Amino acid sequence: MVAYDFTKVPVIKVVDDIIVQAAKSGASDIHFDPRESDLLVRIRVDGDLRDYTRIPKVYERNLITRIKLLSNMNITENRLPQDGAIKGVIGGLALDMRVSTLPTNEGEKCVIRILDYTRSLSGLEALGFNKANFEKLQRMISVPNGIILITGATGSGKSTTVYSILQKLNRPETNIITVEDPIEMNLEGLNQVQVNSEIGLDFATVLRSILRQDPNIILIGEIRDSETAKIAVRASITGHLVLSTIHTNNSLSTIERLLDMNVERYLLSTALTGIISQRLAKMLCPHCRQKVKTDAYQKKVFKLAMNQDVDEIYAAKEGGCEQCNNGYRGRIAIQEVLVINDTIRDALNNEKLEREDIRRMVYNSDVITMLQDALGKVLEGTTSFDEVYRIIDIDDDLDEMFEEEIDRKNLHDETTDAIVKTSKKKEKQKKTTDVEPPQITIPSLDSFVVSSPRPYPGTVPEK
Repeated sequence: MVAYDFTKVPVIKVVDDIIVQAAKSGASDIHFDPRESDLLVRIRVDGDLRDYTRIPKVYERNLITRIKLLSNMNITENRLPQDGAIKGVIGGLALDMRVSTLPTNEGEKCVIRILDYTRSLSGLEALGFNKANFEKLQRMISVPNGIILITGATGSGKSTTVYSILQKLNRPETNIITVEDPIEMNLEGLNQVQVNSEIGLDFATVLRSILRQDPNIILIGEIRDSETAKIAVRASITGHLVLSTIHTNNSLSTIERLLDMNVERYLLSTALTGIISQRLAKMLCPHCRQKVKTDAYQKKVFKLAMNQDVDEIYAAKEGGCEQCNNGYRGRIAIQEVLVINDTIRDALNNEKLEREDIRRMVYNSDVITMLQDALGKVLEGTTSFDEVYRIIDIDDDLDEMFEEEIDRKNLHDETTDAIVKTSKKKEKQKKTTDVEPPQITIPSLDSFVVSSPRPYPGTVPEK
């Protein structure tokens, strides 16, 4: 915790120092949280918040006012949320930040998002795609029309991926127009439009006008409603390449979300080119990571998902070293890339197909699931199994991959209880019948051979 002497250091310098030190630490956000007795300042590094300093309550109002002045906010308004931006040189660092304030019962909470463009400007090669997924991505963006969706939760690196793709596509012979809220990065050669809902300039309104601007490539910052989704899909089938983001967890849920938004099936099957789903995992510190033996649960996960017997993996060193934060340093994207093929297009056109049928077609294609990509990065020593367990629901992912085999064999033992779930359909049938089912002794999982639908690219299946 850093301590500031406000009797000797003015508030202006304190704000500058907090921002500069957070930027040097690689923080993505700075939180100013009002408490009953003081103002707690926290910084988010590698996805985790940690305490930085405490500001006496008497100086809280002055400090928040200083931040508002820097971000061109109304300093007399403290009853409503406000948004602003800070761009300039602070403490010798060229910084671009987004600022948001929110009234709480203890005062105004303020969050500063520090925008880091280094990954976006480094190109697609710096985003951590494995070889197979990178080749799929290159094929997707080479198609002259269609819609490519980048999905994930807030803060999962979607904007970084989108801007990296735009950098790749930004050529003198193309007309690229973006509709964003807000514009997070200014790129030379792009026509970027800022949405302003207060005057009626929303995504749908701008998109209608964009189609008359002779665009080659359109970026829609986010698909938030059915109207935007329908216009985006229609734009993609009229000869435009459309990029957009949507808040879903994986490829299958993205397709379901678009259908729930009442996008016509025949349009979606024609327009959709591919889906990139991603999450961020903390990277192991290369200076202090250490090898550990895999336990029974980890062995089963690697065997089921990767079709590999793994005895050793890298893990974070407890306490870390001087170069990292508790064994981790930086973050990397875990991705799932789905290229829509003819089989999936036919499935989308068929209204009688259930979710399970679409799931089977999605995950029986050449898609590398997010779990497989994450475990591949564990084997490379890039991240740890603990991080994979934290950001991915391993049980559900394995259910998606092996639902048919698990239902047929009804596998269950102590080791795989967290991995394999009994089919809900069979449980429901058991409750509605009055007949006592015969007692059958189920052998352990070790007596079965559960094959992976496909080996992870670059690995050799077991004989």
